[in-house]
Amino acid sequence: MRLKGKVAIITGTSPNIGGGIAEALAAEGASIMCVDSDAANATDCARYIEKSGGKAIGRQCNVLDEEQVKEVVRETVRAFGKVNVLVNGAVKYNMKGLLTMPMSEFREQVDLILTGAFVFTKHTAQAMIDGKGRGSIIHLASTEAHQGNPQNVAYCTAKAGILNMARANAMELVQYGIRVNSLTPTATDPTESVDRAERWGRPRWDITNHLALKRGKLLPTGKPPSPSDYGYAAIYLASDESRFVTGTDMRVDAGAIARYWGWGEGTLS
Repeated sequence: MRLKGKVAIITGTSPNIGGGIAEALAAEGASIMCVDSDAANATDCARYIEKSGGKAIGRQCNVLDEEQVKEVVRETVRAFGKVNVLVNGAVKYNMKGLLTMPMSEFREQVDLILTGAFVFTKHTAQAMIDGKGRGSIIHLASTEAHQGNPQNVAYCTAKAGILNMARANAMELVQYGIRVNSLTPTATDPTESVDRAERWGRPRWDITNHLALKRGKLLPTGKPPSPSDYGYAAIYLASDESRFVTGTDMRVDAGAIARYWGWGEGTLS
């Protein structure tokens, strides 16, 4: 197992991307602290990992409440003895454009994504330093951090900030043996998330007209990645195999960012 003996905190453990990464890291031997603002997401994720033979704890936490964040980090160390990995995946979706988004909603969304990652990184990094162990921190970005979506201004802005937060954190923490990278997902196939939710004991929902499936057809690969595809990348970044990888962005985006804007069906003739 590539992560045997490691301990990971993962924020945003819904059945979608965060839950997929949590299950992937647990399958490779990591003990997991599952964190979410929705108590059911945290506890259901942890319960499934334990049922599958892994070690996990689920905790509800507001990533903007510094005292709650400190307690989650302390509890992780109390329960598992240390912390080696942090995945910052807490997110809020509110798709509105520049001309339609109230300032209060812009601040709320940017604050949750960016400030939440800052607070968790600050206190988890300190726990890593205090434990005198090497560590890996992974900030989840998005293809919308690299490209402009005209109707998603706060999300694009916050996720772009995540990219440079990872680089800044990496340069500050390298002296302690802590690596920091970002991981860029794209439109994500919802099929695995639906299956995961069902395994967690939740009702199955209809994904027939899911936006990600429609957008996925526009990707160079012709289909979108699943959460487990991001999980494979997170395993690598969390493992000692990536010991010289820091301050960079790993894209699992089906070629979305690499594609030339004028390339596509009907443009090659």
